[in-house]
Amino acid sequence: MGLAYRIEESATLVTYRDALWRTMHDALARDPSVIVMGQGVDDHKGIFGSTTGLATTFGATRVFDVPLAEDGMTGVALGAALGGLYPIQTHIRCDFALLAVNQLVNMVAKYRYMFGGRFRVPMLVRTVIGRSWGQGAQHSQSPQALFAHVPGLVVVLPSAADSITATYDALIGEKQVPVISFEHRLLYDVAFRAPASAPEWPLAPLGSILRRRGRDVTVVATSILVLEALRAAEHLARTAGIEVEVIDLHCASHPDREMILGSVARTGRLIVADTSWCAYGVAAEICRLVCEHDPSALRAPVTTIGMAPAPCPTAKTLEDLFYPSLRRLSDEIAALARGTRQHGIELPAEASMADVYKKFKGPF
Repeated sequence: MGLAYRIEESATLVTYRDALWRTMHDALARDPSVIVMGQGVDDHKGIFGSTTGLATTFGATRVFDVPLAEDGMTGVALGAALGGLYPIQTHIRCDFALLAVNQLVNMVAKYRYMFGGRFRVPMLVRTVIGRSWGQGAQHSQSPQALFAHVPGLVVVLPSAADSITATYDALIGEKQVPVISFEHRLLYDVAFRAPASAPEWPLAPLGSILRRRGRDVTVVATSILVLEALRAAEHLARTAGIEVEVIDLHCASHPDREMILGSVARTGRLIVADTSWCAYGVAAEICRLVCEHDPSALRAPVTTIGMAPAPCPTAKTLEDLFYPSLRRLSDEIAALARGTRQHGIELPAEASMADVYKKFKGPF
């Protein structure tokens, strides 16, 4: 079975937003060294509801707004981490984290190495990726590959409430490494149902997660495309008997190589679906792993799916073409499983992810 989730709110389900809020709240309550800093963390919206009310509960010295100075504020977070605090720095758009690349790449990632392991920089940088309603070229990027390329940084892309909880609780508790987390803005309203029993495979803070077993095609996906892959898998199983194995990459910097290679060895067919551009990115890295370690497992060329190789357009009709769709993902899986583009399998109706996962709710 795949990951259980629904779009609408329910008292029996846990939303992505609630999982984030609980991890922030519990970390602050459990550990006095934890601080939360970022533009808007203390206002009434609270980073899409993930920090709402925390400044009132824990005080302005532990949950506080910062000026529009991303590079400088990341330097403050670095100093706080070196001084014994655990900073959680938030960026309401991941694009703003690009202004802090010097601190993250030249300082945070290398501090422990340059000083022979005497210093650690335990911190969590939360960033928001993904489309919504026409954010345009400078507010819609997904630069996870840029940061995953750098040794010393851990990069995660939680796709569900359970991966938020497992990852944030463990990494904040261990206080070992700097982590950059990419949260997809369309996931905040999604509600997930916890399994009645423990999952067959444990959720680890790093690595990858097997979300669905299958025999015909392996899909390695990131972030919201994990949910899209599960929707496509359910449709193809129901309409064509195609069984898709879905791997949630989860940690772009530390993929579970054995899980991915084992799955490809069983299915012989691989699709990589990433929320960013395919060239020189996460999709390319997964292809490299397979080609270097077990290329003979492939019975067909690898298919990669991502954003169109261009800046993101602002108009919604063009934005819908820019991002991968459920229809395209289903079509690519069917073509790979059947070995032909003329597979004759009924495809799901075209739908914008912004219409399925989140309705327009106001500015930004």
